Amino acid sequence: MNASRAPVRQSSVRAHNLALVLQTVANSADRPSRAAIAGATGLTRATVSALVDDLIAGGLLIELDPAPRTGAGRPAAGLALASQGPAGLGLEINVDYQAACVVDLTGAVRHRFVARRDQRLLSPGTALAELGDLAVQARAAAEADGLVLAGAALAVPGLVAADGLVRVAPNLGWLDVRVPDLAGLPVTVDNEANLAALGELRADGAEPTFLYVSGEIGIGAGIVLDGGLYRGGRGWSGEIGHVTVFPDGRPCRCGANGCLEQYAGQEAVAADPDLAASALGIALSAVVNLLDIGVVVLGGAYAPEFDRLRPGIEAELHRRVLTADLAPVTLRPAALGSEAAMRGAADAVIRSVREDPAGWLAQAV
Repeated sequence: MNASRAPVRQSSVRAHNLALVLQTVANSADRPSRAAIAGATGLTRATVSALVDDLIAGGLLIELDPAPRTGAGRPAAGLALASQGPAGLGLEINVDYQAACVVDLTGAVRHRFVARRDQRLLSPGTALAELGDLAVQARAAAEADGLVLAGAALAVPGLVAADGLVRVAPNLGWLDVRVPDLAGLPVTVDNEANLAALGELRADGAEPTFLYVSGEIGIGAGIVLDGGLYRGGRGWSGEIGHVTVFPDGRPCRCGANGCLEQYAGQEAVAADPDLAASALGIALSAVVNLLDIGVVVLGGAYAPEFDRLRPGIEAELHRRVLTADLAPVTLRPAALGSEAAMRGAADAVIRSVREDPAGWLAQAV
């Protein structure tokens, strides 16, 4: 049978429509009624009503009492995402800290935990065991708050294969590390800059195309093009920390010389902020010239240092970007600040629920 003419199963139609209704509520500027959702989606009122009942029963939506109405007709109840239903557990492990946060379906951070310790001194197994303890604390706090964790995602500063294997995280000393279940949950693993960029993309007022640069001990970047994350042919794009800025410069842990992170990593910024800003400007100019990206977002440890770094970066961008006089590059701090990676990780879990509520409802049953 021609695949294009294959019949669509009723369960597939229902799954699609559940996601459509949930996304309509999530993306609405107000609290739409069932009738308003029917009008926006083209579904019948009866279908919308049945789908909404299922989403409410599954803890994904709540129905709010209507506001008093002075005109004719009965006021309609509005719908909103439930804040007491599924939640996402976002985890992050970086060179000098571990972090965890719980984010509910509305995107609100309900709990956060940070443990500061030099992870370079630990074996991968020890570091992950300690992260597991942090995850257990976060899960207990979430459950005490009436939330149900829908999953967990982990942000790491390294190259992550499609199956979640951490191929190499040079600043942690990790090589081919498999992350186990943590706090009884399977863990999705991704590069920390990618998750931070996705979290930033969903922040209020975010541009559809930008370069997100995460500055910690190492430096990573997330490339967002037209609202989607660009991962590259093998999923390993964004290693801006290993762009050469001074070819005969300082040796890097990766084996090369003159890498950006040797001049603009967190420790280098503290030692010489002017040199760090200049090095960042050189590397960012190359990316802008190559990809024609008009917005650069500085996150991680760069966010609180933004005002100090900005003049030096902008001077290099103006000097080196070919189109600087025609279309100046916008440089701004991350809206999510230094928490972008772990919040982006939690958001990845929440996004999976929003995109497949039928899967969540089946799991809940």
